Amino acid sequence: MQQAVGRTWSPMAMEAGNPYAMPPPAQKSRKETVKNALSLWGRKVGEATRKAEDLSRNTWQHLRTAPSITEAAVGRIAQGTKVLAEGGHDKIFRQAFSAPPDEQLRKSYACYLSTSAGPVMGVMYLSTARVAFCSDTPIPYEAAGGDRTEWSYYKVAIPLHRLRAASPSASNLKPAEKFIQLVSVENHEFWLMGFVNYNSAVMHLQEALSGFRNLQA
Repeated sequence: MQQAVGRTWSPMAMEAGNPYAMPPPAQKSRKETVKNALSLWGRKVGEATRKAEDLSRNTWQHLRTAPSITEAAVGRIAQGTKVLAEGGHDKIFRQAFSAPPDEQLRKSYACYLSTSAGPVMGVMYLSTARVAFCSDTPIPYEAAGGDRTEWSYYKVAIPLHRLRAASPSASNLKPAEKFIQLVSVENHEFWLMGFVNYNSAVMHLQEALSGFRNLQA
């Protein structure tokens, strides 16, 4: 077919009066596209930087919580090696607390449990049925009668249906020192501190508690 001389084909002309023709999308200018891409990149970098700063600050606070920073660092490395050797936190959790097959581990967090003898380094476990803590290493204690010293892992386990509150808090004098207070329905209190991922621990604890209550309602 011979094209008419002096006429230019235009998609807009083709669309006029044609209900089946779809107009082409509006094209952004190159300058606007680059500006939007840089803005998105800047937001992502800013968010990643804030997360890295929080992780660095929390890790430093985690190590400072122990009586010895060096021992805390070595202990954390040893715990990481143990987790790899034993097949992950899930297997360690099941072995430590004899969890049944239908109980699923949701999250695990390196932290400390406050005790009368001082902070105990370990891991907080959050499952579909309970929140628990187990020390990284066995803790010495006096056996019945006080005539000898024995060693055992320090463990705490609160079923979610017996957990009344999981409340975040911070020291008034040292705001970097953050805690999570666990309170059972019998008003037994447990204080966890020195979290490497504090905000995540608070969020998932409160979500688990809220979700469990909704199921019971």
